[in-house]
Amino acid sequence: MKDGSRPRVIPRYTPSDFADLWSPARRFAVWLDVEIAACEAMQEAGLVPPGTAAGIRGKALELDATRIDEIERETKHDVIAFLTHVEELAGIDARWLHRGMTSSDVLDTAFAILLRDAADLLVERCDRLLASLARRAREHAATPIMGRSHGVFAEPTTFGLVLAGHHAEMARARARLMTARREIAVGKIAGAVGTYAHLSPEIEKRALGALGLEAETVATQVVARDRHAAYFAALAIAAAGIERLATNVRHWQRSEVGEAEEAFTAGQKGSSAMPHKRNPILSENLCGLSRIVRAAVVPALEDVSLWHERDISHSSVERMIGPDATSTLAFMLERSAGLVDGLVVYAENMRKNLDRAAELYFSEAVLLALVEAGMPRQEAYVLVQRNAMAAWQGAGRFRALLGADEDVAAKLSDRKLTELFNLDHALAHVRAIIDRALA
Repeated sequence: MKDGSRPRVIPRYTPSDFADLWSPARRFAVWLDVEIAACEAMQEAGLVPPGTAAGIRGKALELDATRIDEIERETKHDVIAFLTHVEELAGIDARWLHRGMTSSDVLDTAFAILLRDAADLLVERCDRLLASLARRAREHAATPIMGRSHGVFAEPTTFGLVLAGHHAEMARARARLMTARREIAVGKIAGAVGTYAHLSPEIEKRALGALGLEAETVATQVVARDRHAAYFAALAIAAAGIERLATNVRHWQRSEVGEAEEAFTAGQKGSSAMPHKRNPILSENLCGLSRIVRAAVVPALEDVSLWHERDISHSSVERMIGPDATSTLAFMLERSAGLVDGLVVYAENMRKNLDRAAELYFSEAVLLALVEAGMPRQEAYVLVQRNAMAAWQGAGRFRALLGADEDVAAKLSDRKLTELFNLDHALAHVRAIIDRALA
């Protein structure tokens, strides 16, 4: 097929298979597939002369996207332009194409095929990211790191468990993509306003079945757009999950944290002004691209409410968000898998940050022990907090301060305090959680 104008996707962020998927050449080829599948179904129903579809298919039409664009400039109608060009190439047999059909039969069915195929490519990339996260989670299952809430030291976890959490989130994102794929793989060959006035549900079922699609339950002149809204929402949630991972990497790479960083390759430059810089550019790029994918959700939702049996307000939106959102998410999935594979982990700095916490992360264990020893919870809380604040202000190590506190010593022996300050105990269930996440 001779190609015409390219889709509006940005080449920098568009994998080659998605550039092909959303190209005019692929779009018009799919339109022809839809028309021929419908023609074959009409043949079987006796509405079209036998051999018509095979005759058209056998001519191996070389569609010219540039020629279709030229015709459309006159007709102001893309499907009519397409059919006119097919008639130019196929001859008199092409008069049987589009019998009883309306433009949306072709457009919506073809769009369903493209979105379905895009979902398949996205799931493949999602699987690669999941494999990368699983490998690194197992690698660092026992690498302790400070857990943080509000950006502040909380209690210990392991780097492997943190990555397992991202794995679990992306596994849910993959499941949503599969659900969206099933829901979007729906077309219509039902004619104007969906009443099969010159067709039949049997013809539609046969044609769509040949294309690997189901029929819309109740079509108007279009496939219902709640399906598309759910699809783009699934893309957005996957992108948000990638952004959460990228945001964590950006934090770990901060100079004062230094727990992990993006791979810095030979010859790479971090700054045009400061030769020492090693910036988290991949993660920052992923955070930015996530905004693009999420931006498709509101227009997709607004497309749900079309006038009566249809209007055309959704068309311009979908020509933009279909290629942009799917291609961008594909790029993000590829980049994030590479990010995880190459992530440089500084376990020694993770240990240093644990030490910086001055053992404060055992505060809950001490609180619970005091409660179990008979002290009211709020009284115990005040007691633990005053020692924790003293440790935070540099008055000593938390364990030593607690041991010297007479009120604590009255409830907890020195041996008991030592038992409470046990990192292995705090992380005892980590491997089981990781196994559950990666099962």
